[in-house]
Amino acid sequence: MAEESRLGGQQVMVLPEGATRLLGRDAQHTNIAVGYAVASIIRTTLGPKGMDKLLVSDLGDVTITNDGATILDELNADHPVAKIMVEVAKTQDKEVGDGTTTSVILAGELLKNAGDLIDQGIHPTIVIKGYKMSAQKLQEILKTKTKKIDIKDRKTLERIAQISMASKNIGGEEEKSNIAKLVVDAVLQVIEETEEGYKIDKDDIKIEKKSGAPIGETQLIRGILVDKEFAHPGMPKKIENAKIALIDASLEIEKTETDARIEITSPEQMEAFLKQEEKMLKEMVEKIKASGANVVFCQKGIDDVAQHYLAKYGISAVRRVKKSDMEKLAKATGARIVTSLDDLTEKDLGFAGLVEERKIVGEQMVFVENCKNPKSVTLFVRGSTEHVADEAERSVVDAVGSITATLEEKGYVIGGGAIEIELAKELRKYAEQVGGKEQLAIQAFADALEIVPKTLAETAGMDPVDVLVQLRTKHQKDKGETFGINLYENKIDDMEKLGVIEPLKTVRTAIASASEAAEMILRIDDMISAKAKTPSPGGAPGGEGSEE
Repeated sequence: MAEESRLGGQQVMVLPEGATRLLGRDAQHTNIAVGYAVASIIRTTLGPKGMDKLLVSDLGDVTITNDGATILDELNADHPVAKIMVEVAKTQDKEVGDGTTTSVILAGELLKNAGDLIDQGIHPTIVIKGYKMSAQKLQEILKTKTKKIDIKDRKTLERIAQISMASKNIGGEEEKSNIAKLVVDAVLQVIEETEEGYKIDKDDIKIEKKSGAPIGETQLIRGILVDKEFAHPGMPKKIENAKIALIDASLEIEKTETDARIEITSPEQMEAFLKQEEKMLKEMVEKIKASGANVVFCQKGIDDVAQHYLAKYGISAVRRVKKSDMEKLAKATGARIVTSLDDLTEKDLGFAGLVEERKIVGEQMVFVENCKNPKSVTLFVRGSTEHVADEAERSVVDAVGSITATLEEKGYVIGGGAIEIELAKELRKYAEQVGGKEQLAIQAFADALEIVPKTLAETAGMDPVDVLVQLRTKHQKDKGETFGINLYENKIDDMEKLGVIEPLKTVRTAIASASEAAEMILRIDDMISAKAKTPSPGGAPGGEGSEE
């Protein structure tokens, strides 16, 4: 039915036919149920013992992963609240690169606990206020629980990278350890120190994946890997001590912008016209040769005649290179991107110890490596199959995000559920000081934080209630704040001694984004879905017969 109300006995139509509306408690219960359902989907993927999900898209593409952001992205959610939960994962993925599952299951648990309080008669506004106070207090508590890190502490950085990859099923500990070292090398190569602190642009680390080799063959290229081939078969395939020109102009005869017509009335005129074109292209190539370049990366096209002359002069060229790759090549080689061949000089050239075209799984790729001090590098990720390579790439992205987040904030916290139990303990103390109904919401937030250790215990086949009781008891004692769950031996253990650590930014951002998402969803007390009118059989789109 259309939404209607009565004003002075007069019927007032507000919404179109076919619209639906949920009010008050019904809207809140529905939204909480949807948010919790989304969190439940990815809950079992948490931690090193987490399970994988197999996703099949509309087109039949198969994805096997336990990466929270990937699962929710592929979910193709239709409900608006589900879309908000997906946004939580995307924000976490964009800001940090890791901790997506944690942020979503925390948001789901906050909604569930809020639902219980609303059922007890506590107004959603009071719950929201309590959640806001909790989130602010947790940021203060986190500062006191943070361990400082130095850029020279490679061992800790490698451990953080390794822990971030622990949940992904990509080979054994040795492979993960080697990839962690490569990731740390990559980040330290592109890091810049500013007055405000360390600055890292994750785009400076290009991640290129290719199946057909074991994960152990993943390598760090101190330069850029371009997924292209040299334009002409006669060009040198291997160039040592390469002088590289980056050209953002086409090595072709430009067509006129206005309509032009050339009248040719004899074969001699035709020959002269073609020779003139050839001469112009040859002059272009000679300008490149005069600069001293022996490798060219061109963002636009290269004419066949120009390719011939480049090959003749022993200059290797790659055409139609992506703009992002051109920018990375400039940072890696020190070259300057020129937009006109007239401006190209020796000063604009970059350097690479080796530029080589290699065949990888039946495809040609150009390796630009051994650069002097590259500020852009490539992690070449391998995997035995396409699905393994995809998951390995996601793991490397998580690891890069973790190292970047750790160095930017210059701090880390203890993982394995230890930090969540500690934060919940401190939050309960804070709740007692607050008083009023808000303290119930603060306690509910503390209970929600414990979903992380609880889920870790469940995925390892342990009794979650028993584990929580043991952890709470341990954290009440002196020097107990570093105790969490040893998932490999199924027992409570000191996470600091085991080296189970994670970036401060991962936890800080997860709490902030989960809290804000929960508050936004709890504010909604009315849902109006105004659907478009459907065409009636044999009639016009308006539901009535069409009139001329």
